[in-house]
Amino acid sequence: MLILLTGATGFVGSRLAPLLLAQGHRVLSAGRRPHADARIGFIQADFAHDSEKNDWVARLSGVDVVINAVGIISETPGQTFAALHTQTPQALFAACAEARVRLVIQVSALGADDAAVTPYHRSKKAADDFLAGLPLRSRIVQPSLIYGPEGASSKMFRTLATMPVALQFGTLPQPVQPIHVDDVCQAILALLKDDRGPRSERVALVGPAPLTFTSYLAALRRALGLGPLRVLRLPSFVARLAARAGRFIPGSPLTPDSLQMLERGNTADPAQTIRLLGHPPRPVEKFIVERDTARREAQLGWLLPLLRIAIAIVWIWTAIVSAFVYPVDDSYRLLERTGIPAMLAPLMLYGASALDLLFGIGSLALPRRWRRPLWLAQVGLIGFYTIVIAFRLPEFLWHPYGPLSKNLPMLAAIWLLYELEKDPVNSPEKT
Repeated sequence: MLILLTGATGFVGSRLAPLLLAQGHRVLSAGRRPHADARIGFIQADFAHDSEKNDWVARLSGVDVVINAVGIISETPGQTFAALHTQTPQALFAACAEARVRLVIQVSALGADDAAVTPYHRSKKAADDFLAGLPLRSRIVQPSLIYGPEGASSKMFRTLATMPVALQFGTLPQPVQPIHVDDVCQAILALLKDDRGPRSERVALVGPAPLTFTSYLAALRRALGLGPLRVLRLPSFVARLAARAGRFIPGSPLTPDSLQMLERGNTADPAQTIRLLGHPPRPVEKFIVERDTARREAQLGWLLPLLRIAIAIVWIWTAIVSAFVYPVDDSYRLLERTGIPAMLAPLMLYGASALDLLFGIGSLALPRRWRRPLWLAQVGLIGFYTIVIAFRLPEFLWHPYGPLSKNLPMLAAIWLLYELEKDPVNSPEKT
């Protein structure tokens, strides 16, 4: 069959595309950039703007099946739930009905139902309901939390599982039923061959049994080869205050919406999943294959930010002490001994303090893509200071408290951040 796969470079789509090819199907991807696999055809499309039926009708010529795997976890400028989850999918589905596409598979989400209250679930539900009302065969796939080694949310959960203490936000059980991305893809492949059932059907895809959210983290922790999970349970009012604060932190996983979805739960009967797979879905304990690699990556997920915060505090504290705490006359005498003329000493003292402050703020506030040049600048400045002071103020080199030698671990820590805090090549948040 000729299959149009939207979201082919996303989390689920990138796993599904090669499996479709392996079964002998021809695959077209529709998106802003081609799939990395040259065997997959490409149709230029933009889900943020192609929200009219006429945008899609011509693209569906000869297409037998459409699989819509476009989705976002949170909104960003130019990518909204309304456009990507509702308006453009509705236009695509209407075009499918006009073009007489044989089957549409919509990758939705468990919880996109009549009880949905968050914008994420309601936007998914609007597209699901629209599709279910069209005169064409459709399957609306509604997975619970999807686990995959490269998934952004899966990385976050692995990181949370390796931390010394896990936080439970609120006192409700917060049940989830995670399913592995490979099981999701195999279930979708089975739906391509399944001609039984009604014209339109919602299909829940879940793991073998419900777990509380902290039990999910504990299971991941065991799979990573670590000891028991320690849990700190926060009262519900504290959880809600933290979620409200999360709205003002870019990229925060804890927001009022995410907390509401977590408290509602995300579970279903696994019977449909078992029927499609022909066996029970894999349990959480078998999610992680390369245990040591996954554990190191997960631990770095919180150790690197902690290291970055510590380095930022060092720069900010140095700026404050240099400008406002340490005796100014003593600072001027030290600068003069390094060769700075007396008339330039105030400029050097307060200019260096301002630069230290900027380095500290930048370490906290700059986006990842700008931090590597910042680390190089910090290494250069510390290296310069170290060499100058070693020659001009040798007493600091031989001081028993090691004020100069301690620059070595500082340099090593910053270089570690430079090497490891790289922009990931492919870590799609889209499902």
